[in-house]
Amino acid sequence: MFRPVSPFNASTAKSLYEAGLAAIRAGQVSIDLADLAVADSSAIAALVGWRRAALQQGGTLAFTNVPANLHSLAILYGVAELLQDVPGADGMAGARADLPHH
Repeated sequence: MFRPVSPFNASTAKSLYEAGLAAIRAGQVSIDLADLAVADSSAIAALVGWRRAALQQGGTLAFTNVPANLHSLAILYGVAELLQDVPGADGMAGARADLPHH
């Protein structure tokens, strides 16, 4: 099972993204994010790209063991619905009350 590792940032994004795409092409339907203690917006972009790639293949993709920091970034960027295995992943639950929501 593909399991990206930390750090997932601008310097590691290309290789991690390509490894994820290869796993999806090989039929993987779940990506375990437990090892992503350090991640930035590059990781969010990869999650979106991986989900898109799976859908284009006619499949689905789930993310498991999503770290809290990655979930917070997904809320901030308005893509938390991608993280199906996280309670409140509708993009609003758990969001900061002091930030405006669209």
